[in-house]
Amino acid sequence: MGHAGAAAAAVRYLRALPGGGTAEGPLVPRPDLRCVRDGEAAPVDQEMFRRVLGNFASGVTVVTAPALTEGASPAGFACQSFASLSLDPPLVVFMVARTSATWPRIARAGVFCVNILAEDQSELCRAFARSGTDKFAGVPYDPAPTTGSPRLTGTLAWVDCTIHAVHTGGDHLIVVGRVDALGTTGGERKPLLFHRGRFV
Repeated sequence: MGHAGAAAAAVRYLRALPGGGTAEGPLVPRPDLRCVRDGEAAPVDQEMFRRVLGNFASGVTVVTAPALTEGASPAGFACQSFASLSLDPPLVVFMVARTSATWPRIARAGVFCVNILAEDQSELCRAFARSGTDKFAGVPYDPAPTTGSPRLTGTLAWVDCTIHAVHTGGDHLIVVGRVDALGTTGGERKPLLFHRGRFV
């Protein structure tokens, strides 16, 4: 049957059960998620949350999308929250703040390219982390082969994607992309990492 067939059969079985779960009850209990109300103490202190989670070192990427109209600039932002998600079908995921001014432009494009940065590209990351500036000024790039999203020159690798799904996740959105093309360009250089609030 293979992995894909087995997974599909499992999903069909679980959906056929009452409540879409196991014979004993739901497969995954649905928590009652909500925002913290005014005057209500948060369950976890936000500064403590940042400090503790900062111990997890992450790679750094720039997510880009093509310009929506001729003569307009492309879209792009620095992103640490990126990961591979599925091999079959090939899916990746990144997270973006709901307040991001760049995300609506990527959403309207319907496609994006993830540029995985090298250890010597911290300034490039800082440029794409700023708002209200022309992030692509002086930045060389060419169009990714399938979507035409900017593929930044000199990165370690690139992943060209079509938006597959978008899910809510608190104050962020979880964007799933189906991989259309990908490649490496960085040779033996190391990746740019972010750990405890700084590049390492």
